[in-house]
Amino acid sequence: MGGGGKKKNKRTKSKSKKLSGEHALASRYVNEWILHASYASPPPPPSAAAAAAAADEFLPPEAPRVPDRVVFELHSHSKHSDGFLSPSALVERAHRHGVKVLALTDHDTMDGIPEAMQAALKFGMRIIPGVEISTLYSSREIPGNGEPVHILAYYGTCGPAPYEELDILLSNIRDGRYLRAKNMLLKLNRLRMPVKWETVVKIAGEGVAPGRLHLARAMVEAGHVENLKQAFSKYLYDGGPAYAMGSEPSAETVVQLISRTGGISALAHPWTLKNPVAVIRALKSTGLNAMEVYRSDGKVAGFSELADTHGLLKLGGSDFHGRGGQDESELGSVGLPTASIYEFLKLARPVWSNAMRDILYNFAEDPSEANLEKMLKFGVRNKLNGYSSSSCVGGDAVDLCPSSWLATHEDIELENIRLKLASNNLVIR
Repeated sequence: MGGGGKKKNKRTKSKSKKLSGEHALASRYVNEWILHASYASPPPPPSAAAAAAAADEFLPPEAPRVPDRVVFELHSHSKHSDGFLSPSALVERAHRHGVKVLALTDHDTMDGIPEAMQAALKFGMRIIPGVEISTLYSSREIPGNGEPVHILAYYGTCGPAPYEELDILLSNIRDGRYLRAKNMLLKLNRLRMPVKWETVVKIAGEGVAPGRLHLARAMVEAGHVENLKQAFSKYLYDGGPAYAMGSEPSAETVVQLISRTGGISALAHPWTLKNPVAVIRALKSTGLNAMEVYRSDGKVAGFSELADTHGLLKLGGSDFHGRGGQDESELGSVGLPTASIYEFLKLARPVWSNAMRDILYNFAEDPSEANLEKMLKFGVRNKLNGYSSSSCVGGDAVDLCPSSWLATHEDIELENIRLKLASNNLVIR
């Protein structure tokens, strides 16, 4: 008995060392990615010996000391959709709460990304260009109008490739939001709760497609409800008496488009769905990469197991809007495990690299000023200082996309693109 107990303890310690070593290497990779350091592609899985050495702090002497936890916020909204803060204010607030990497995921628009990227420079943060896309899932087994499903898309620093296809889709959804909002106002009028269209548009802001949150705020202003929560719980919830559909594309179509344009797709807040198992199964078959599992209160029961069953990455975020009140999670409040972040980056970075390569190749084929602007749509604008329509050599434009987003195997291709531009003496005119 005593000998068996010693062997069991030895195996437990060995397993613990291995897990600790894997965590150390994953943490190092994540932090070096954030710091624009040398790991340009995911390191190979550590051997048992390497993991044990890491656990015993026998990492190479040049390995930097890194914090145990780096805060990734992968779900947030600004005034460009239904949030209350500007992208700059959102970034500043995220910084105050310790966030190092922020994904701005406004509903059906990416217009706030450039401002967020510019603001992030001040705080040494990284911005992941994102968007939360409104879709509809229709089950073949259950006939009806379908169920609203939100899909998060995460892109590399140069954005989608090609951007036009996604832009058209998002534009169509936003156009449908105007019609949807007017239909909801008609329903509210029938419920003897009139709300003026001008009020909704003013609350939404110039150029912002109105959503349910804007209508809810207008209902509060008009005195029809006491607060936003009551507006949603009694009238505006999915299928509620004042709810209306827009012109949402199918969830399967959107997942495929995200993959086609160099993004990583994730199912948002699956715990709100009526039939999450059917939705997850259907979207996984069309290429879904991940699903939200973590919230500020920890894992949501059952959804971690669903992710494991379908081979999906486990992600999460606060879904911060800036409404205020105790029922809203704060930026950075979701404790994503380092292992989940590592797996996310390991999957995402080659995908983002390929998208960046395509964008650069297109620019090499047609190095016009219009294409330069398109390439830097989501880039940091001050990187263009010193470049003008008459002085920006095409090869130099390659440098405007940070190399830390690229996988190692892309470096040679980037140099080939640079040489192609330089050899043809191409100048932006």
